[in-house]
Amino acid sequence: MRLQGTMRVNDKNHLEIGGCDTVDLAREFGTPLYVMDEAMFRQNCRAYYRAFTEAYGAEVIYASKTLTNLAVCTIVEQEGLGLDVVSGGELYTAARARFPMERVYFHGNNKSPEELRMALEYKVGRIVVDNRYELEMLNAVAGELGVKAKIMLRLSPGVEAHTHEYIKTGQIDSKFGLAIENGMAMTGVKRALELPNVQLKGFHCHIGSQIFELQSYAHAAEVMMTFVNHVYQETGYTAEELNMGGGLGIYYYQGDQPRPVKEYADVMMGAIRAIAAEFDLPVPKVIVEPGRSIAGPAGITLYTVGAIKDIPGIRKYVAVDGGMGDNPRPALYQSKYEACVANRMNEQPAEKVSIAGKCCESGDMLIWDIELPPLQPGDILAVSSTGAYNYSMSMNYNRLPRPAMVLVNNGRADLIVRREDYADLIRNDIIPERLRSTVVKLASSR
Repeated sequence: MRLQGTMRVNDKNHLEIGGCDTVDLAREFGTPLYVMDEAMFRQNCRAYYRAFTEAYGAEVIYASKTLTNLAVCTIVEQEGLGLDVVSGGELYTAARARFPMERVYFHGNNKSPEELRMALEYKVGRIVVDNRYELEMLNAVAGELGVKAKIMLRLSPGVEAHTHEYIKTGQIDSKFGLAIENGMAMTGVKRALELPNVQLKGFHCHIGSQIFELQSYAHAAEVMMTFVNHVYQETGYTAEELNMGGGLGIYYYQGDQPRPVKEYADVMMGAIRAIAAEFDLPVPKVIVEPGRSIAGPAGITLYTVGAIKDIPGIRKYVAVDGGMGDNPRPALYQSKYEACVANRMNEQPAEKVSIAGKCCESGDMLIWDIELPPLQPGDILAVSSTGAYNYSMSMNYNRLPRPAMVLVNNGRADLIVRREDYADLIRNDIIPERLRSTVVKLASSR
């Protein structure tokens, strides 16, 4: 496993992160356990701030769908970034963290009237409108509240980034946005300019996630700025803002080659400025929405090894106490991860095994065919690059409680998400009174 951030091997031959021994963390907080490297998370925020904000005056907003809780929102605000939210729940979390609402951008392809009202009452900075239905609904809700909503229109630029099919979002055949190619975008712009209760500030696009080819961003910038020019020529409206989304890839597995944030910024901003000059347009304020590339590398997950099943000549399965409940990405996207034996770091790989989760699903496999030292029940397995989308996509399948999360820094570990217990699993369950009486009747009739 490639060590990242503050990870190192200490003198006990244990994996250490944030100055904390992972074996001690597993003992104190239990497993599965999400561990976030605060120093690396902050370092990644600062890399974006330097590359985009300081160098180009662009705004960086953290994509909270990647990983959000009260502590994460607090760190993001402290590092000078804005926040991208995609639901009422994420917006509520930001509000409870006292995040400055003027730095919040509200996304989502099917916002409810209640969510739009909530966003307007909270006075979020921008609402990113995804479709014509939402545009009309927002205009009506804003009218009822007597406010004018500041909006961006999400567009589909027709750019297909080379990534997993389920995390492509910029192509014309997508549930997100108004397509430029077929005229839906221009129709949406004209309608937005007509409506009395919305103020169009600019345009948004997002071409996908886990992207390594920076020319995909340059191409998207070219398409979007060309559209900005077409809108100006046809309507006289000049976009003030251009949100280019996020999606920069990170290292998960051997062969992944992440690009430096500065290079990403230079490629994108260079393309936007060149095309603006070509069309004699002002350079819009640029916004970017990193998420995975901030949170992903900063997280690891600790598991305890349990049952080991060796099928001679076929495969050796090593089961851990987590799985798709805390990391559904391998089942969803065939995502690949690296891992190490946290309590025996200096031992050399000696056998090929497959890491299985404990859910009652054949597809609950965390890692297929990984070379590790001989494993024993009770060993602590550390899986890297789990800061993005693992906790946020976690679930209670098989009624498994979600893991705890700790924030580590300078030898200190702070609990930022409590582990769920069995009582949490039934907290919202209700037995209707008629079922209770039915049970009584059935029992009395036997």
